[in-house]
Amino acid sequence: MKLVTAMVECPRGINHKLEYNPEEKHFRLSKILPAGLTFPFDFGFITDTRGEDGDPLDIIVVSEITSFPGIMIECRIVGSLAALQTERDGKTMRNDRYIGIPVVSQLFSNVRDISDLTEAILNQMEAFFSNYNEQAGKTFKVLERKNAAAAYEDIKRQRFN
Repeated sequence: MKLVTAMVECPRGINHKLEYNPEEKHFRLSKILPAGLTFPFDFGFITDTRGEDGDPLDIIVVSEITSFPGIMIECRIVGSLAALQTERDGKTMRNDRYIGIPVVSQLFSNVRDISDLTEAILNQMEAFFSNYNEQAGKTFKVLERKNAAAAYEDIKRQRFN
């Protein structure tokens, strides 16, 4: 089983973006989402990693729990949405979204790979990130859906501990 530790910044259902500041060891409100737009699943980052944008790798945690900002969740990686994000200044970079399932999940205990998730769940994730970025004047384009093994290999290359 390919495990990572995720820190949740934005629990599912909230309509604002929180960001963890490691130097100050607290969360800051970074933006309020437009009316009707909420995080469909818990969103946060994989500890001990750094992506192309200089931030820890992003993770979507699919589960049945109601979480909160700052909770650390041990997750198995089931895949990723490999994506390009274009900033307002036109700079384009990879900004993949990894997909994790808490190891203690009961409802999603049989999900081992991205192919085990429904098309509806994957489409909802992709639509959310596309809309979320569009509202900020950016674009988010999914290049491919990677399976668990490929996603975990990507994470291993971006670990710094």
